[in-house]
Amino acid sequence: MKFSMIFEAQLADPTPETERQLIFDSVEQAVFAEQMGFDGIWAVEHHGLEHYSHMSAPELFLATVAAKTSRIRIGHGAVCMPFNYNFPTRVAEKAAFLDVLSNGRLNLGAARGGTLQEAALCNVDPERTAAEVEEALRIVSSAWRSEDFSWHGKLLDLEAPKGNAPLRILPRPVQRPHPPLYLASTKPDTVVHSADLGVGALIFGFAGLDSVAHQHKLYRERCETRSGENLVSDVTNDQFVALCPTIVLDDAKQAKEIGARGQRFFGESIGYWHLGGAEPPTGDTVTEDNVAFMRDRAESRAAAYDRGELPQYSERSLASANYNIDHAYGTVETAIDYVTELERVGVDEVLCLIQMGTVPHEVCLETIRNWGEHVIPHFRAKEARF
Repeated sequence: MKFSMIFEAQLADPTPETERQLIFDSVEQAVFAEQMGFDGIWAVEHHGLEHYSHMSAPELFLATVAAKTSRIRIGHGAVCMPFNYNFPTRVAEKAAFLDVLSNGRLNLGAARGGTLQEAALCNVDPERTAAEVEEALRIVSSAWRSEDFSWHGKLLDLEAPKGNAPLRILPRPVQRPHPPLYLASTKPDTVVHSADLGVGALIFGFAGLDSVAHQHKLYRERCETRSGENLVSDVTNDQFVALCPTIVLDDAKQAKEIGARGQRFFGESIGYWHLGGAEPPTGDTVTEDNVAFMRDRAESRAAAYDRGELPQYSERSLASANYNIDHAYGTVETAIDYVTELERVGVDEVLCLIQMGTVPHEVCLETIRNWGEHVIPHFRAKEARF
């Protein structure tokens, strides 16, 4: 089992100064993650979602981290692959360049882009995103596997002008035939689709252990039964990566409260962009019990789903997912117990979400240290015995 960390670059009450500090803090956390024994870091891609994510150019963030590290894998997860966000051949070029700069440490994930706000900013047709992401994955893997390149697909035709040399993607990636491919999978049907395509699944873990186990079962069953006709490459990457929200401190109650407050901000900030709202969430101190608030909100949203008021969700657990706080918030022992359950499920990579909008930088560093000094070594020692 591998251990990694994901960066959204969330920021409560942003100003240009705090935004710049957040970016530098995130780089420091990523470099510290290598020192603490993490296997990888991942960075999302979002556009114009103030508060929720300021990670608009993850390739630059990842290149900076790559230059300051030597071992940790660099997860570009996930690139928004509808064509107006990032044209497929540009994805192939930039990702290959990042694989070179990191000396073969790149993982590449694909996503549709999360919101109508982002689609409007980049002139993306929301009705075409699923088809464009799939074709982009096929184009990228094809361009990487052969020196001379052309493409004739359902959506795009790419061919060199007559009399010219063939199209080529430069530079060539270090990893051959190409870096591992993944798909961001926020719903069970997308998890199944990622297995069909032969790419790793980057799954949403807020819904809890039962949901992770259910999605893992769906993924493994499709990996075992797929015909192979829909694979995006002649090499597969059947890795199941599950999000693990976590704050780990010596004081379990403090860690739970900081985690609950951070996740509350996470849920409210993405809800602001998905559902609309008069005012964005803030980082103001909330005097009420955030743990109790989160539990009540999760129950109320599950009830709203049961009443048919949340048809956009594909299963009941996802309706309240952002507000479920039964995660690795607590002491080292809390985290070890939670990861033990993820291990039992069969998760290949634990994707720690630590950096949330209201979590102080110092708490992020302390959590990374506790994982590096206690949680990860516990499982490394366990693996060494077998």
